Amino acid sequence: MRAPLYPSLYQVNTRVWLTERGRALGRPATLDDVPDAELDRIAAMGFDWVWLLSVWQTGAAGQRVSRANLEWRQEFERTLSDLREEDIAGSGFAITRYTVSVALGGDEALARIRARLRERGLRLMLDFVPNHTALDHPWIDEHPEYYVSGTELDLARAPQNYIYVRAGSGRGDLLLAHGRDPYFSGWPDTLQLDYSNQATQDAMIGALAKIAERCDGVRCDMAMLVLPDVFERTWGRSALPFWPEATRRVREKVPDFVFMAEVYWDLEWTMQQQGFDYAYDKRLYDRLREGRARPVREHLGAGLDYQTRLARFLENHDEPRAAATFPPGMHEAAAMITFLSPGLRFFHQGQFEGRRMRISPHLVRAPDEPVDARLREFYEKLLAVVRDSTVRDGEWSLLECAPAWNGNWTNDCFIAYGWRGTADTRRVVAVNYAANQSQCYVRGALPAGTTGTVRFADIMSAARYDRDGNEIVGRGLYLDMPAWGFHVFDVSRA
Repeated sequence: MRAPLYPSLYQVNTRVWLTERGRALGRPATLDDVPDAELDRIAAMGFDWVWLLSVWQTGAAGQRVSRANLEWRQEFERTLSDLREEDIAGSGFAITRYTVSVALGGDEALARIRARLRERGLRLMLDFVPNHTALDHPWIDEHPEYYVSGTELDLARAPQNYIYVRAGSGRGDLLLAHGRDPYFSGWPDTLQLDYSNQATQDAMIGALAKIAERCDGVRCDMAMLVLPDVFERTWGRSALPFWPEATRRVREKVPDFVFMAEVYWDLEWTMQQQGFDYAYDKRLYDRLREGRARPVREHLGAGLDYQTRLARFLENHDEPRAAATFPPGMHEAAAMITFLSPGLRFFHQGQFEGRRMRISPHLVRAPDEPVDARLREFYEKLLAVVRDSTVRDGEWSLLECAPAWNGNWTNDCFIAYGWRGTADTRRVVAVNYAANQSQCYVRGALPAGTTGTVRFADIMSAARYDRDGNEIVGRGLYLDMPAWGFHVFDVSRA
């Protein structure tokens, strides 16, 4: 089956998912215990990708750090009022080896669930963590030269960024750096890989190649940290570019393998040029949180060569839950803008039900939360639009929103899109992204030369409007919308 131009991805917290399944079964659950009905449900919602978060093997060292770190533990207790030690498995990003966790069923169980996903037209995405490994990765014994080492002076200056670890083969204790980015202290359950060492890069490309045999794409954690300029700024060591060679060599073996970058600091375009199919659009998310339409509209004015390769989201395992971040009304309006714009539409498990508690990747259990029926109904309607071929494969354009009359500034509160399908189907998406009632004329909703009566039928509600085509072409489509209001019009001849 041909992949759509604008696919949809569903992120699943695998360990939490299986903990909930195990509770229903009365025993520990593996990937083999995921019911076909659950995979059918995901496919029926219209997804193209399933990202299984945290399937790789982690170790005892990371678990000990997670359980002992007081700051992290306070967060865990806020999430789970009845926190138990067994709820803290250690971060899924403190990886000891790229084999599937024995607790999840191992590599064989992953292969079986991948086959079941494929039967339903779903592709599988997994994690790749380029910047660091766990404290007890085999390379510490076998190849300690793969890591950034430190001196006693480094330890004295920044004790939070270094740790002594015991290496095998009689090497004794080694002072190695924790993985980190240049703006924060090191992650204490990790060790920093040294990208100034070509052998390290080759070993990581080898790990990527093996991952590519087991899935269809990877989400690369903090992918910008191994860019040469970022790595040198963090560690004072020069490194050759990693990603162009890594993506090239993997695609030589798996031509359609997909790379998605978690990336910040306005480096999205850089990552796309380094070989990534998609890069996180954190900038759109941040501007939506600010609640002003103009910066969002300006962001959406970028070229489609850039926007098509952005991954757009309202929440993920790193960000707070959308239902806890965006008030009612604003949440729905932000979702309309995010998921009906071009790019990869990235949804998170629990988002549709209005979950409010973010689950740390160190935890394997989620709190019980009530379902927000109103929000779930909204997302059911939105997903129906996202499944529409016109917005999966069509031609997108940002529409002008002109003042409704002289002196009325509220046109600046609107964001409007046009979608044109291959069979000349048309959709017009309009959102009043403001806490006030607003009016405007949307220009460009119909092609030049349109005559006769045109019907604008709102897919998200029962609203229907018949308008004269000449008037719409000449002056625009008049809209008067409440705070955070939205329409998705199916445009047709009346």
